[in-house]
Amino acid sequence: MGGVGGSRPVVEYSLPVIDLRALRENPEAVRASQRARGEDETVVDALLSADERRRAAIARADALRGEQKAFGKQVGKARGEEREALLAKGKELAAEVKAAEAEQARAEAELEELHRSVPNVVHPDAPHGGEDDFVVLKHVGEPREFDFEPLDHLDLGTRLRGIDMERGAKVSGSRFYFLTGVVARLELALLNMAVARATAAGFTLVVTPTLVRPEIMAGTGFLGAHASEVYRLRDDDLYLVGTSEVPLAGYHADEILDGERRYAGWSSCYRREAGSYGKDTRGIIRVHQFNKVEMFSYVRPEDAEAEHARLLAWEEEMLAAIEVPYRVIDTAAGDLGTSAARKFDCEAWIPTQRAYRELTSTSNCTTFQARRLNVRYRDENGKPQTAATLNGTLATTRWIVAILENHQRADGSVVVPEALRPFLGLDVLTAG
Repeated sequence: MGGVGGSRPVVEYSLPVIDLRALRENPEAVRASQRARGEDETVVDALLSADERRRAAIARADALRGEQKAFGKQVGKARGEEREALLAKGKELAAEVKAAEAEQARAEAELEELHRSVPNVVHPDAPHGGEDDFVVLKHVGEPREFDFEPLDHLDLGTRLRGIDMERGAKVSGSRFYFLTGVVARLELALLNMAVARATAAGFTLVVTPTLVRPEIMAGTGFLGAHASEVYRLRDDDLYLVGTSEVPLAGYHADEILDGERRYAGWSSCYRREAGSYGKDTRGIIRVHQFNKVEMFSYVRPEDAEAEHARLLAWEEEMLAAIEVPYRVIDTAAGDLGTSAARKFDCEAWIPTQRAYRELTSTSNCTTFQARRLNVRYRDENGKPQTAATLNGTLATTRWIVAILENHQRADGSVVVPEALRPFLGLDVLTAG
């Protein structure tokens, strides 16, 4: 799979920048990643300098503490005037130790702040560029040719008495909605089908909290460049999650796992959609609240790329089940989230927009999140090592858009994809 935006330097794809040892050994890999993202590469030198200052401060503080300990033994053996002189010198040494420890704390805080501002190292095969520089990997299915003028999902949902934006806005404001009747049942059927397929594939179903503590949100990388997207409850110092990836990433924080883990998280999700004024204001494509089933995996770093391919395959199986045309894209580096090294999106064809729109994405976060949240496993020698984390959407409320539009009939009814019928109990959606 090639990229766009020019040639790339050949660098080793290793651990994310959060691993300072890897940064010291191969800073050019991180510089190349920053360039690919369109980010400032001088932060690498700043980080290296901060790391050197921290290590120097630690060494000085350690040396002074050692000197202080040895000096204390001298004082214990001294008598008379000699002891008094040593005690005075001991006070000076204690002040030096205190100052050195304060400098160490400052150096560590400076490094920590800078460290957390650097995103994950981009996979070398990810395309360079921004939002529009993705690479299409494949198309599946052909867009349907209608012998009537198709309605968009909101008109269909309104006719089915299943989507109510007006009352959603009345109760909660813009970009909120009510799902009712057959459309509400459709959403539950879709999510239940996702759960059934996930559990059959070995995922453990988890209904997750939708409020998390700041350290969990920060640990997943969502409080960096995308912090404006996150709802915060300041009185409680908690955050509303935009995906169950967040609580699932924190599920094993500060733990050592005994093997790989796969979870399917069911949750409501909340996004402020900051900066999206005027975009997708019609219907339920871009809203503040929705439901989702999210896959989340903990694996060994060397198994992460193979796991990424598996997550994508499971997403494609779900898309095949709802019988809509779609394409798979390799997201460009400048459009990746902070924690992702690589991301594949599956975009379904939306007939009334004559365009493909994202329904799923799957990201390989390598060890970026697990290093921040201290999630480890034991290697073959029993030594704790940092795990890799990956995530992928298996179904979400937005899928209703693709299902309604692609399977509509001239009379405004909607044929239910065959795989969904056992979960819904209906073959056709009607207003009746």
